[in-house]
Amino acid sequence: MIMQRFKLSAALVTAGFAAACGPVTNGLTPISNPSLSSVNQPVVQRTDLVLDLNTTGSGLPASEQERLAAWLDSLQLGYGDRVAIDQAGYVDSASRHDVAAVVGRYGLLLSEGVPITAGAVQPGSVRVVVSRMTASVPGCPIWEDEIVGAPERTSTNYGCATNSNLAAMVADPSDLVLGQAGASDSDPATTNKAIDAYRRRIPTGYSGEVKAESTGGK
Repeated sequence: MIMQRFKLSAALVTAGFAAACGPVTNGLTPISNPSLSSVNQPVVQRTDLVLDLNTTGSGLPASEQERLAAWLDSLQLGYGDRVAIDQAGYVDSASRHDVAAVVGRYGLLLSEGVPITAGAVQPGSVRVVVSRMTASVPGCPIWEDEIVGAPERTSTNYGCATNSNLAAMVADPSDLVLGQAGASDSDPATTNKAIDAYRRRIPTGYSGEVKAESTGGK
């Protein structure tokens, strides 16, 4: 239920925008919120970083592969980042393979879709695009309710703590926008592992046969 709420309210901002669009609030604001809905929602912003590499037509030279690795190191590439290749309308499978090999060192796979970036890719080169998303709740905390005689409404700070913590802890901020698709099938053996472990576990404190005890006298 929480994921469905954020799927509707979190906003996605593409690269190049200085300010992020706010979530859908239906006209409510932190200062004017007579409902129990949290207006302070995470905003997701995306930044696209690019690097053009020279190719030989049959792959990337070793020097370009080293330059790519150094660039990815400087970005501290990791989980949640998306890496794609723009090949100027033609497919250079050897170069794609070389880039994928370097990216694979960071535990990532190449993405199929390529974001639109400024400038055209020159012939004889490939453009590596790293898309990185960040999530935050703008304006929080809000302490407007500290004013004496504040009107009766939901606190302006309502949702700031919970949603700011969620934005800080989520491993992949894009999950706040689209979520993760569930598996199309299920494995009963995997599903039943927890149940089998519970049933097979020996109760704590049990050390063998239960001893017969007598309550009678001698």
